[in-house]
Amino acid sequence: MAIFSGSSRSSDSAGRRSENAGLTIIAVGTLVVGDVASEGVVKVEGEIRGSVRAAGQILIAKGGVIHGDVVTREAVIGGEIEGAVRAEERVEIQSGAVVNGDIMTQRILISEGGKVNGQLSMAATDGLMTDIGHTGGSEADRALSGDSHNR
Repeated sequence: MAIFSGSSRSSDSAGRRSENAGLTIIAVGTLVVGDVASEGVVKVEGEIRGSVRAAGQILIAKGGVIHGDVVTREAVIGGEIEGAVRAEERVEIQSGAVVNGDIMTQRILISEGGKVNGQLSMAATDGLMTDIGHTGGSEADRALSGDSHNR
């Protein structure tokens, strides 16, 4: 597969987006200022100052930090989040991880030594990826939804 090609996307490519979605890594020593949006998996080993939205999964490694809201299908947290976590299916908080914010998900696993400083809601989260609460309207949200118009 060519990295640079002049061909346009086919009409059925949107349906295959999640199948072909890749892995985005924010490496140790990397600081991202702004929102991050991905159709696949986002792994954070460094620091993000902004919201993070991934259609697949968000993985926060030990030492990784997010200062902003997280919206995804599944979140596995080994580092720190300063913001709300909204996961359609599952949140896992590993030993030593800290979440300073509210969590909304259907299932949760908190390992011994994991900390949550906020409220937990385990209501049905159907449609969460399209209705992301108070993080709405960000550039990352519009990028994932395909709405490129500025507001």
